Amino acid sequence: MPALLRQLAGLGGCTHPIRLDGHRTEYDLNTRTGEIGNVLHHLDSSSLPAGHLLVRCNNRRTTRCAACAEVYRRDTFHLITSGLRGGKGVPERVAAHPRVFATFTAPSFGPVHNRPTGPAGSVRRCRCGTLHDQDDSALGAALDPDTYDYEAAVLWNAHAGPLWRRFSTYLRREVAKRAGLTQRAFREYARVSFAKVAEYQKRGAVHFHAVIRIDGPEGGDTPPPAWATAELLTDAIRSAAAAARVDGPVIDGRAHTFAFGRQLDVRTIRSADFDGGQELTERAVAAYIAKYATKGAETATGALDRPLKFLAELAQLDISDHARRLIRTAWTLGARKDLEHLRLRAWAHMLGFRGHFSTKSRRYSTTLGTLRHARAEWRRAQALEAAETDPDTTLVLAHWIYAGTGLTDAEAWLAETIDPAPGTEGEPTRG
Repeated sequence: MPALLRQLAGLGGCTHPIRLDGHRTEYDLNTRTGEIGNVLHHLDSSSLPAGHLLVRCNNRRTTRCAACAEVYRRDTFHLITSGLRGGKGVPERVAAHPRVFATFTAPSFGPVHNRPTGPAGSVRRCRCGTLHDQDDSALGAALDPDTYDYEAAVLWNAHAGPLWRRFSTYLRREVAKRAGLTQRAFREYARVSFAKVAEYQKRGAVHFHAVIRIDGPEGGDTPPPAWATAELLTDAIRSAAAAARVDGPVIDGRAHTFAFGRQLDVRTIRSADFDGGQELTERAVAAYIAKYATKGAETATGALDRPLKFLAELAQLDISDHARRLIRTAWTLGARKDLEHLRLRAWAHMLGFRGHFSTKSRRYSTTLGTLRHARAEWRRAQALEAAETDPDTTLVLAHWIYAGTGLTDAEAWLAETIDPAPGTEGEPTRG
């Protein structure tokens, strides 16, 4: 029992670990002759208390695994933060570069239940006449489902990624235009970097939150030119967002074209010590973006957190009628030959959106892979230190195969008795 508890504790709270069968053997290696010596350590999955090697699932969805999603959120927090104030291999001088926090919304597909705000943040009644509570399940649902444009809503989600790419191209053009430069010459003076996250609104439409920054020609390692200001960047973003368009499919004689909605919020990011803590700070932005990196359509709309195999499954699922119609529409459109490239059936549970939830430009900051590699290297070094093994004179041979997912009922019961590991609760720490 104590050994099983130790194995489960090593998962850090993961509730759906991957189960592996196989073995790992460490040999003493003569680096001069290449001769393999004695066995230093041997691990066989059948000898482990759980009968398998258990490794974390690393799922980013809170609804699937809260512990692994928390790790993903913290990594995203550090990724965003390092691009705002430096660290993790990014120079601290980036904190002085012009940067803004922008939110890009979807267009309207029909009126929905909402909580309109009035002066001083007061909440008014919805068009249906109800003063909705902020947790009301009706929020985001269509006022008239029969006239709501579900087809366009699903296709918008499917084209949101290409629309962002079109916008990023236009943005570089607009910044170059305001600097009086050609696009080719612009690359010699400055670079536009960004990090963004996708979020579902209550109505099921994807919108984007992004940190956008102007750097020198080599990214964050070089200072931006004197003409680069947050005001210039804000003006360029508004123009690029208004101009960006993506042509969609023609369905039953109806042509679809997609653009961002009229609601575009662009705010300058300033450090608290620059303006007495009154402005939008790096930490607030990073925490906000990281929060949405672990949420999918299921969190906002009450939809699903896993793919459908058959449309008939919808009848057995406890989801909202609005989400059900969006999923059904995606499934129906996915049967069309001319829409095969959108893979709408595979992504029906995501209401048609198949893009990555968090993305960034190459020079914005570090990467999630780098952060995970550093964490794995640290753990490996700790294990070698505990085993008093020299990695330069050790040969490791391992073979693992997939054996399943999740915990048994008994393992799950035991896992609930384990206290959370230090640092897995609350807000991310600096570092």
